[in-house]
Amino acid sequence: MLAGLLFANHDAEDRPDRLIATLPFAGSTLIEYQARQLIGAGAAQLIVVADRLTPDLLGAMSRIGRRGVSVDAVRSADEAAEKLHPLACVLVLADGLVATDMAVGALAREGGDALLVVPGDKADADYERVGGRLAWAGVARVQPQRVAEVAALPRDYDMQSALVRAAEQAGATHLSSPADLDRQGHGFAFDERTLAQRGRRVVASLFAGRTNWFDRWIVAPVARSLLPVLVARGLSGVVMAALAALLGIAGCAALIWNLPAAGAGMALVGSLVAILGETLAALRGEDRVEPWLRAEGRVIPLVALLVLGWTLGLDGVDDGPLVGGIATVVVAALAERAIATRALWWGSPIAYLLPVVVAALAGAPLFGTAVAGVYAAATLGAAIEDLRTRG
Repeated sequence: MLAGLLFANHDAEDRPDRLIATLPFAGSTLIEYQARQLIGAGAAQLIVVADRLTPDLLGAMSRIGRRGVSVDAVRSADEAAEKLHPLACVLVLADGLVATDMAVGALAREGGDALLVVPGDKADADYERVGGRLAWAGVARVQPQRVAEVAALPRDYDMQSALVRAAEQAGATHLSSPADLDRQGHGFAFDERTLAQRGRRVVASLFAGRTNWFDRWIVAPVARSLLPVLVARGLSGVVMAALAALLGIAGCAALIWNLPAAGAGMALVGSLVAILGETLAALRGEDRVEPWLRAEGRVIPLVALLVLGWTLGLDGVDDGPLVGGIATVVVAALAERAIATRALWWGSPIAYLLPVVVAALAGAPLFGTAVAGVYAAATLGAAIEDLRTRG
């Protein structure tokens, strides 16, 4: 059993009236973001250590509890020890920590005490020093007895620091963090400005590993520019899903009205909105709407290609464009199923729509659909060969 231990004790440096844990982050609060990561790692119980329960913290805990986990607030280590299951493996996130999913996942497994560490000479003053010229990176895995050991200490201790020291004295394993962890947004933030900076790095890191050319050179720059604004405005995944659907419907309507450039363009933008919404939903922990946004991002371009083929067929003397559109959609769908790891040049539903938009603007939408079909077929062939090589 995995349990999560969060801290909400310190006030923000620029907002002495507000806890760091309740500062806005990723469309909610920092502690909700941390809770989402722990829940995603498998935690079934969350314990929040807080000296005082502010209205903001109580509201955040209530929203966390709606995700189907047990959430308890405690003031001391002895109260925490009473709440923890004796066989639980406790995953600890430090107060004010912006962690990456990779860092949390590295310790989210059964095992003995372990600390995520960075070299001491590369850590700033916000990182707590541990043995061997290392610094604690804010994520730890401890056994319940460590919490009991801290509970036996005098009352004037800092529970978070004492817990790290207890794990270190018990011979905790040191897990070195990746060298680029700070660039991905991982680190401490004790004020709103620093938290916003780390939030932008987290957003950028979400697209850093994408290998497809469209995601890397078009989606990622747009996401880095727009997602911080969308997060700051508090837009939910539901709103993004509705906007994507409206753009997709409007695009298909424009295609039916024989406006191929406008229709394909709106479908392209709608698919892009769905992709951004999917990332936004992941940041906010909106698990129910995230699959719908993922589906919209793939379905909208394919439906647009199908509708375009149908409308072009109405203007011609045969059903060639319609048959071509159906073939493109089928091949593109099979390619999505066949792709294991997407190579740089391989296509995706939204990428197939781009040459259609460009060709439609040049007055040759039929040529654009042909290019999309050839591109989808080439991607499917490469994906099949990749599977054969792997298999």
